[in-house]
Amino acid sequence: MIVRVVRGVRGRGGKNRVGAMDSTKPVSVPAKTQGKERRFIEQLGAPEFVKGVFAISNTQMGQTRQGKPYLRCIISDRTGEVPGRMWSIEEAVFRKLPTEGFAYIEGETQPYQGELQFIIHLIEPAEPSPDELTDLLPTTTRNIEEMFARVQELLATLVHPAAKALAGAYLADQYLMDAFKRCPAAKSMHHAFLGGLLEHTLSVMEVADRILPLYPRMNRDLVLLGLFLHDLGKTRELIWDRTFGYSDRGELIGHIVDGALMLQDRAHAVMREQSMRFPPGFVTVLQHIILSHHGQPEFGAAKHPGTPEALLVSMIDNLDAKTAMALQAARPERANALDLQGSFTEKQWALDGVKLYRRDPLA
Repeated sequence: MIVRVVRGVRGRGGKNRVGAMDSTKPVSVPAKTQGKERRFIEQLGAPEFVKGVFAISNTQMGQTRQGKPYLRCIISDRTGEVPGRMWSIEEAVFRKLPTEGFAYIEGETQPYQGELQFIIHLIEPAEPSPDELTDLLPTTTRNIEEMFARVQELLATLVHPAAKALAGAYLADQYLMDAFKRCPAAKSMHHAFLGGLLEHTLSVMEVADRILPLYPRMNRDLVLLGLFLHDLGKTRELIWDRTFGYSDRGELIGHIVDGALMLQDRAHAVMREQSMRFPPGFVTVLQHIILSHHGQPEFGAAKHPGTPEALLVSMIDNLDAKTAMALQAARPERANALDLQGSFTEKQWALDGVKLYRRDPLA
């Protein structure tokens, strides 16, 4: 199949999913990919013909300027992601594809506006093996056990008995901590990789540990414990055993409210099992930190930050998330990134739609 590359055509619309999933079962991994050395996205140049199994997400049907249907999606593996386009696609083929899942793809890479994009010639759903999943899902480059040990080390510096007891109860929950170590921090925004939640949590705790001496009237225990707890609800909100997505509970409740519910249950268990009483307002203030850490209701916060500690937690969380997004967009960790990049990124809608300048003038 020969596909004519239409230069300068960008996708638009495509918000409504067309039709239901086709009943055809995904293929296991196509035999044509077996025995071939895998090419990871970070290794790709342009132009280059590529075939293999990749993760796909945000699968949509768009229309070209000529009114013809085309496929737009994000193609990814554990090393990165690129936009994918198939300029001619039948609706029957589109219906077989998962919105979030895996597909066998054949096509070619090309540079477009300073970035790499993938022009798809052939695409079909695929079912990767467990071993192949490790190639397809992005993972932190840092040592998970070392990061978790550092989180424990920081929590060990808590002073108040109530804060120490509550932190210890969370750490003692092996099932929750295993999920905490593996969970991404987001589906697609910041730290969207296995181990991302742990990496993000450690980053915000490290930032707080460094700046809290500048604000001696701030309660250090509340800030550090609040940062440890603020995103733990994501272990229930997100799924990451295949592609990254939202659980039913995540769609219906979300990590902010679920984190506050988890805290209520955990606090009651600690007081009952350890025969201790928490100071009045302790749990309520921690719940408020969780409920308000997104800062504004339009960003998902249930409340505006209403204590000094809640305000600091919200700002530190925002600092780390946006800094990580900016660095990933402007200076991605790809070996060939500088070969194709222009001076500016595309508009970053999560960063107020700004185009980021890529160059470091002192590098």
